[in-house]
Amino acid sequence: FQNKVEGLRDNLYFLSKENLSTMLEVILEHTEDFTDSAYTSHEHREHILELSKQAKMELEQLVSVWMQAQNQKTKDLMEDLEVAILKTCQCMNELKREVHSAATSLAVDLLKYHTDHMVLKALKITGVEGNLEAVAEYTCKLSEQKEQLVEMCRLLRHVSGTEPLEITCIHAEDTFQVTGPQIISAAETLALHPSSKIAKENLEVFCEAWESQLSDMSMLLREINDVFEGRRGEKRVYLSLPRPGKHNANLKALKPVKLDTEEQAKIAKLGLELHLLTSDVDSETEKWEDQENEIVQHGQGMSSMAYSMYLFTRGEGLLKTTQDLFHQAEIFAAEGTKLASALHAFSDQVRDDDKSLLLLEAEKLVSMCKQLQITAKASVQGKSATFTKVDACILKTRNVMTLLCQLLPLCCRLLRKARNGCLKPAPPWREDRIRTGTNAHTPERRAETFGIKSLENHVTNMTFLESK
Repeated sequence: FQNKVEGLRDNLYFLSKENLSTMLEVILEHTEDFTDSAYTSHEHREHILELSKQAKMELEQLVSVWMQAQNQKTKDLMEDLEVAILKTCQCMNELKREVHSAATSLAVDLLKYHTDHMVLKALKITGVEGNLEAVAEYTCKLSEQKEQLVEMCRLLRHVSGTEPLEITCIHAEDTFQVTGPQIISAAETLALHPSSKIAKENLEVFCEAWESQLSDMSMLLREINDVFEGRRGEKRVYLSLPRPGKHNANLKALKPVKLDTEEQAKIAKLGLELHLLTSDVDSETEKWEDQENEIVQHGQGMSSMAYSMYLFTRGEGLLKTTQDLFHQAEIFAAEGTKLASALHAFSDQVRDDDKSLLLLEAEKLVSMCKQLQITAKASVQGKSATFTKVDACILKTRNVMTLLCQLLPLCCRLLRKARNGCLKPAPPWREDRIRTGTNAHTPERRAETFGIKSLENHVTNMTFLESK
């Protein structure tokens, strides 16, 4: 809507006033979900209603000046039009901020209130006790909680900002809608058969699904706030892809296929987890005093590649196709193998009691990277197989990043021991290698990766490839 309004500066005739009015009506219809919600605060409701009314008035004024400018394009009228455009856009920005605040503040309050899972714990206890009356009481509370969380998902969907996040909101809403009654049914069954192991396990499974979804909502909320505040895509990304045009030469026999909602939601969830891990890794690398350290350099490179894979799950970045993603996964795994070699070299300086732990973690890293490379290189055909491969690549990348989050602080701690003389002196061959070796800023290193900025206005649907 705002783009259309601002477009009047360049062209007074590219759309009709009816089209602009219709667009505003659609926006204001969405705001009714906030004003009609029982969970929207009185303050937010009043502000949204006031801004909605103001938006109508500003548009009426804009249309009036706009029509006059079409008939008589004078300097004064064009200045009035500019003022009307600015006031309309300002009002819409304020309305956008208000509905975002209403949705996210509700989400923060609900997630904070329900994070202890007291109702679920009570259902498990009273179910095992066979206390039907208590179970009935807590199932009513869970039903209320479900309605609150479903409403939260609906409101967050309006302010999600991107299609992948909107799909994630829909998936979360469906999960709460389905899992809530399942928990209630399982709790009632357990209360009737308190000695049944199967009934108890069923309740545990459904409760775990509920708790997991509630935990995912915290990550989703962070993502929505990142999009709203313009923080998405700002991180510098390093890719090891061939130059555009070359790596797509063999894709003529392939066609794009869209994922269904459930598949996109699954990939989006993995992407969110990967994003959080890249932030954790970056935080750990920043703690190192020596940013030129080989371990730090490899860690930063892996984090940047993982971030580009995360952007892929949102339909952003330079990874446009699954072939790009698979190639990036291979390079990521290769970088992990190089990190493992650096850890082996570093272990020669570590005393025996720490060396065994470091080598064990390095071997884990090698094994995980090999598995990722095998998965990334595997040949697949068809949508289902391609999705499975994408899912596996991102999952295994996430696992490597999880291990990296453990390795970096361990190595940092061992390096600190050097200040107290707790490390073995570096062998002569190692010193020579440090003096003569190349680091990440040399031409050889830069040849492997090149920096890019994430692109604006990317497609929001991931492109999956299926053989004809």
